[in-house]
Amino acid sequence: MLTSRRPDTTRLYDFKSYWRIHSGNYTTLPQYFKSRGYITMSVGKVFHPGIASNHTDDYPLSWSIPAYHPASFRFEKEKMCKGPDGQLHANLLCAVNVAEQPGGTLPDMESADEAVRLLKKQAKSSQPFFLAVGFHKPHIPFRIPEEYLRLYPIEKMTLPVDHDVPGRLPPVAYNPWTDVRKRDDVQKLNISFPYGPIPKDFQLRIRQHYFAAVSYMDAQVGRLLSALDDLSLTESTLVVFTSDHGWSLGEHGEWAKYSNFDVSTRVPLIFYVPGVTAPRSDGGFGGPTFRFVDVFSQSRRYVQANPVVRNMVELVDVFPTVAHLAGLGCPQACPAVSFQVELCTEGESRAHVFRHKERGENEEAISFSQYPRPADTPQMNSDLPDLKDIRIMGYSLRSWDYRYTLWLGFDPQTFQVNLTDVHAGELYMLADDPGEDRNIYEDSLHGVLLKMTSLFPTVSLQKRMMLQLLRLTAERQNPK
Repeated sequence: MLTSRRPDTTRLYDFKSYWRIHSGNYTTLPQYFKSRGYITMSVGKVFHPGIASNHTDDYPLSWSIPAYHPASFRFEKEKMCKGPDGQLHANLLCAVNVAEQPGGTLPDMESADEAVRLLKKQAKSSQPFFLAVGFHKPHIPFRIPEEYLRLYPIEKMTLPVDHDVPGRLPPVAYNPWTDVRKRDDVQKLNISFPYGPIPKDFQLRIRQHYFAAVSYMDAQVGRLLSALDDLSLTESTLVVFTSDHGWSLGEHGEWAKYSNFDVSTRVPLIFYVPGVTAPRSDGGFGGPTFRFVDVFSQSRRYVQANPVVRNMVELVDVFPTVAHLAGLGCPQACPAVSFQVELCTEGESRAHVFRHKERGENEEAISFSQYPRPADTPQMNSDLPDLKDIRIMGYSLRSWDYRYTLWLGFDPQTFQVNLTDVHAGELYMLADDPGEDRNIYEDSLHGVLLKMTSLFPTVSLQKRMMLQLLRLTAERQNPK
C-alpha cells in the first residue's frame, strides 16, 4: 500500500529486508506528499518496524519528523494477562483493567492521544499535513479494556457457519495459526497440530474478544474524527480508513490471517472526501460532522453519507487515488520492469468511482493477493516462512463472481515462479458459495475457465500473468 507495488516487485515476502536496498529506491506515499510541501507524520504501526523499514520507519525519507510509537507497546508480548490462578500470563485473551496497566494506558490509547496532539498543532499552521495513524488492535494478543466485552455478551456469541476445514481444501492453502498456538492460554488446551480444532467454548471467547477489540479500535478512530470537528479541519481534510488484512475467526477451521481467503484478504476501504462523499447538515456539501458519542451509549449518531458504491479495488490503488484527490497528480503506471523507477504505481486511481459505478453490465473488476508457503502440507513455519524457505507461492484472483487461486513452485534465490509447477488449485463461485467453502477446481469447468480469460483484452503485467495461469491450468487439464 505504501509503495503502490506488488510483492513480486518489492520482492518482500518476509520482514527481513529493507525494500530500498533489497529491490529499489521506491518513492512511498508519504514521501510523495512530503516532496509536494506537506508535513508528513506517522503514529503507531504504519511501516512494519525493524529492518523492513530500516529501523527508522523510513525516516527521514518518508516522514518530516521521527515516527511515534507508543511507549506502552513494549508490554504487548510480556505477561500482562491475569489468569484464574491470579498470576500474569502471555495470553491470547487479555481483557484488562486499564488503570492497573503500566502508565494507566494502552498502546492505541497513547497513539490516539498523540494523533490528536499533532492535529491540534497542525490546526494552527497553514502548511498542509499528511498524518498516518496505525492502530494495533484488533491484532493479537487481545489486550483491551475489559469493559468492551460487555458489548458482546458471551451467551450471544455464535460460531461461523463454516467452522470446519473444507473437505476439498488443498493442505497447502491451510494456515495452522502458529502464532495463536504460542499464547499461554491456547497452549493449555493441548490442541493437535495442524487442524485442531479449538474447543467450541474457547472459540466463542476468541470471537467475543476480537469483536470487542474492533469496537475498542473504533472508539479511538472516533476520537480522531471528533478532533477534526473540534479543530474545524473536517471540511479541508481527506480521510481514508483501511487495514492491512483481515483475520479468520474460525472460518475454514482457521484462526489467523495467513491465507488467500476473502476473510483474510478483504479489508475496509472507506474514503471521506469533503464535498464529494457526504453532505453537510444543511443539505449542502462540504463536510459532515464526525461527532461521535461513547460506544457504550444507547444513542449514537453516524455520518450521513451518500449511497455506498461497491467496487473491486486493491490496496495498491490507495496511493494513486489519494494523490489524485489531493490534487498532486497521479503517478504514472509502472512499466513491466520497474526496479529502477523510483515513482510509479501498480494500482489505479479510483477517484472517478465516487460519482460513477465502476461495474457495467459486461465489465469485470479483479483484485489480486498472494501468500507464500514452505511446503505442500502445513508446517510450523507455514504462516511466516523466511524467504529462504519459501518453495510455493499462492496467487489468487478475486472477481465479483469467483475466487481462483493457484499454488505454484517458487525459487527464493531467483524470485521466480514456475508456471508449469502447479501444486494445487482453488476455485470458488461466490454467488452460491460466498464463504469459499466448496472448492470446485478439480471439477469439469475447463470451458468456464477459458471463457473467463477472454473477458480481459488489456490488462497489467500481474493480470496478464494471472490470465496465463488460468489458460495454462485449463489446457493442462484438458489438452483438447
